Amino acid sequence: MRSSNPVFSRRGFSRDTGYAGFNAPPQAGGVGADPYAGANPYAQTATQAPQYTPQTRPMTMDDVVVRTAFTLGTVIVGAVVGWLYLSDKIGFAIGAGIAAMVLGFIQSFKRKPSPALILGYAALEGLFLGALSGNLNDLPKMNGAPMQAVLGTMAVFVAMLIAYKTRIVRVTARFTRFLMIATLGFVLLSLVNVLFMAFGGGDGLGFRSGGLGIVFGLVGVVLGALFLALDFKQVEDGIAYGAPREESWLAAFGLTTTLVWIYMEMLRLISILRD
Repeated sequence: MRSSNPVFSRRGFSRDTGYAGFNAPPQAGGVGADPYAGANPYAQTATQAPQYTPQTRPMTMDDVVVRTAFTLGTVIVGAVVGWLYLSDKIGFAIGAGIAAMVLGFIQSFKRKPSPALILGYAALEGLFLGALSGNLNDLPKMNGAPMQAVLGTMAVFVAMLIAYKTRIVRVTARFTRFLMIATLGFVLLSLVNVLFMAFGGGDGLGFRSGGLGIVFGLVGVVLGALFLALDFKQVEDGIAYGAPREESWLAAFGLTTTLVWIYMEMLRLISILRD
């Protein structure tokens, strides 16, 4: 099963990558609990004994939590700087957002995680989000909207974590295929809408206002929430399979990109509702 998150789809979190790693016993919700699980992509041959080092020992949930907190903390620091000093320099903020996207793509196609790239992405993404949010917050109709978007993103994260841990939401092969197709359709419609806005003016296909805009915004938030469930599953499987400790940086990167997506969709939805 491949994650729709480009971070995970390029690495050993996917079972079909053939990445050689370490043997690890199945954990709850991991290999033993997954009826469609394939071979362990981290398993070595019977003649190979695991050679652990501080850098390559199997990652733990603590590793993922610490690195995710560090990455999100970098986003928050960047956002504070962007809010305070770049709210009136939206052109610079857009440049930071484009640079963050470039770093994100570079990391996604690297064979190994690079903490420098990941933290660089987080800092630039934070600058972009902070500047954009500060600029919107200065608008009378949007005052307080960024904080509402932050609270909404946190609520989605907690709700999806509870739903995943209690198995209300189960990540299966069918779930993954559905999410892939739905996301592809969502992205294509978004791109078509941008083209209509660029060449036809106005609101394009109407995805940024009115009832259709609200529905489209809700779909974006729901897709982001489902991505979180998929990310949780990938992390859980990575730990169960004995993924090396360095993979926890990719887990942090993937979760961060998903949370940024949810925040942006939440901010857009709030903007439409207030309008």
